[in-house]
Amino acid sequence: MKTLYILFSKSAGQYYVGITSNFEERIAKHQNGSYKNAFTKKADDWETALRFDCESQEDAMYLERFIKRMKSKTFIQRVIENPDILSDILKKK
Repeated sequence: MKTLYILFSKSAGQYYVGITSNFEERIAKHQNGSYKNAFTKKADDWETALRFDCESQEDAMYLERFIKRMKSKTFIQRVIENPDILSDILKKK
């Protein structure tokens, strides 16, 4: 199983969208700055805004690309408020 996740940094005022097969380990690495030159390196206050488990890597990657292509903070906020949007997107793919 893969997990799609959205992090939010209050200090940066930005969201980060990613996927992983080990959620707890990945979040810890984002928090402690393990990824050099990574987007999440710019802040140290990343918090989980959404965690959405997917049945397959293909589904998780599809959703990640879909969200990133939208390039919309408003869309991300809608998804966080109503995660069922993600299920609807997968049904239509």
